[in-house]
Amino acid sequence: MRIAIIGGGAAGCFCAIGLKRRLPDAEVTVYEAGPKLLSKVAVTGGGRCNLTNSFRDVHRLGEVYPRGEQLMRRALAAFSHEDTMRWFEAEGVRLTIQEDQCVFPVSQDAMQIVRTLERCLRDVGVRVRLNTPVERVEDLDADRIVVTTGGSSREKLERLLPAGVEVTPCVPSLFTLKIPDEALRALMGTVVEQASLALAGTRFRAAGTLLLTDWGVSGPATLRLSSYAARHLAENGYTGTLLIGWLDAPEAAAREWIAATAAANPRKQASGTPPAGLTARLWRHLLGRAGLREDLRWAELGSKGAARLAATLTADAYPVAGRARFKEEFVTCGGVALSGVNLNTLESKTRPGLFFAGEVLDLDAVTGGFNLQAAWSTAALVAAAMK
Repeated sequence: MRIAIIGGGAAGCFCAIGLKRRLPDAEVTVYEAGPKLLSKVAVTGGGRCNLTNSFRDVHRLGEVYPRGEQLMRRALAAFSHEDTMRWFEAEGVRLTIQEDQCVFPVSQDAMQIVRTLERCLRDVGVRVRLNTPVERVEDLDADRIVVTTGGSSREKLERLLPAGVEVTPCVPSLFTLKIPDEALRALMGTVVEQASLALAGTRFRAAGTLLLTDWGVSGPATLRLSSYAARHLAENGYTGTLLIGWLDAPEAAAREWIAATAAANPRKQASGTPPAGLTARLWRHLLGRAGLREDLRWAELGSKGAARLAATLTADAYPVAGRARFKEEFVTCGGVALSGVNLNTLESKTRPGLFFAGEVLDLDAVTGGFNLQAAWSTAALVAAAMK
């Protein structure tokens, strides 16, 4: 049997290894348009390769897979994060779980993962064709075809795939937000360990570490919000109103903190008593946002001032004026519609013998190793299902 795999990324290479080990007599060929395999893996995790997550803090898969939750439930049952860790450790890669539950090689070197997968491809006898773009799947002479081209445009996928395979619109899903507020951007480098973000007028919410930059906001909270709201933001030209909860607490809790702090420090200046987790510079900025003088004493705050300050701490509104790409890690929302594939095998319902794995599917995740886990799990699902 001849099996062609289009795309030499994480899903394509992992699928090829799994197929060749399961079907040693099959002729498995990986077609990669670029000059190197696994180029995206080499830069993921800041060049350290966050290859999966412990899932310890995940209470519902939809929290980390905004699109593809049902598929990932099946894929993880077939090949879990624990299976991923065992697989790489069996290949000689020592792993470590960080405090944030992200899993990295102990070497902190993404190239160790790249070299390991390349060695496995050679050892099992997978054929690799570099600098060989495939324009249409019909151009390949193969009994089975697996498409693992990763994130792409809808137009490119529709040219590649045969008629009848539905493709949903493709838009970015991991990015930072541009905020045209000079006072906020002047606080670049400030980190708030636990903040909450929301898009006004929507149900999109996210929480986590927030980083202020010279263009706006970044950090895990921003990236998670961008993933949840990827299609909404694209449809609205990456504009809207961002609500920042600097305390990640409800307004009632902020009011309680203000009342208690004012009662305990009536003669002190409010600017000298910031909430835990906020820097003095950021706190002064927020007092200004609430219309309060920097030299104001707590005893002078009054009920109206307390209300404005509580609102600022929990729903500080800023205009969004665009997006910025997150480093080299580019993830796409959209791709091959999951309604058109068998979720147990990832074979096309309309084109028997045509399979899909990885980000080419309408499947994506927040940061933290979840996107690579989707690549490993869906690739393993295809390899196990191939007949």
